Amino acid sequence: MIRPRTILKPADNSGALKLMCIGFKGVGNRNYAQIGDIVICSVKEAEPGKSVEKGQVVRGVVVRQKRPFLRKDGTWIRFEENAVVLLKGEKEPLGNRIFGPIPREIKEKGFDKIANLAEELV
Repeated sequence: MIRPRTILKPADNSGALKLMCIGFKGVGNRNYAQIGDIVICSVKEAEPGKSVEKGQVVRGVVVRQKRPFLRKDGTWIRFEENAVVLLKGEKEPLGNRIFGPIPREIKEKGFDKIANLAEELV
């Protein structure tokens, strides 16, 4: 469960080191986001010379969350960290590498390129 002011870790090589959630896109009347939702983030720390800078506002899709997530088949899945993949455009990742496991719900929500770049789908 990602709420406003939640600190997030990037799961790609876009250059961001630490992000803070400041809003949501397309989650309806909920005041939180979960796996597969698009969040609006502010970059708090960034690597020098990369495509994002400190203070920049970016969009990303939630790919990992600490809170257990109920799948449609009745199983629960949870991760050790809250992580996002930064986006350019609608569903294209900003970086060209994705780190860590990615749940298969990401592919089901239409983020095929992210699922193809992932090291592991769980």
